[in-house]
Amino acid sequence: MIRIGSIVWGVRELPRAIAFWSAALGYRPLREPDVDWAILVPETGEGPQLALKLVGSEANPAPRHHLDLYADVQADEVARLLALGAERVDWDYEEDADYVVLADPDGNRFCVVDAAS
Repeated sequence: MIRIGSIVWGVRELPRAIAFWSAALGYRPLREPDVDWAILVPETGEGPQLALKLVGSEANPAPRHHLDLYADVQADEVARLLALGAERVDWDYEEDADYVVLADPDGNRFCVVDAAS
């Protein structure tokens, strides 16, 4: 059997990414971060690890992978993430879209999906 151990997320500024994703997801560093690597885990309960890796390249404007974050109250979560430093992405939404596309402070795109729909 095989399972996902961590989702690895490339970032340009590790301390800023640790602060953003910890606050966004309710995570904490598993141990003291290295200069180019950190592993975040849920503060309570189970959930996937998010590993942050320092990279030298800019975020891809058309990424092949992204995170879908499920929200019970989508508008509240989008507002909270924007206050933490996320930015809205100009996106051509279909009429019945149940998601909002945002970018983290490094420009990595992710979606906030309305889990109530």
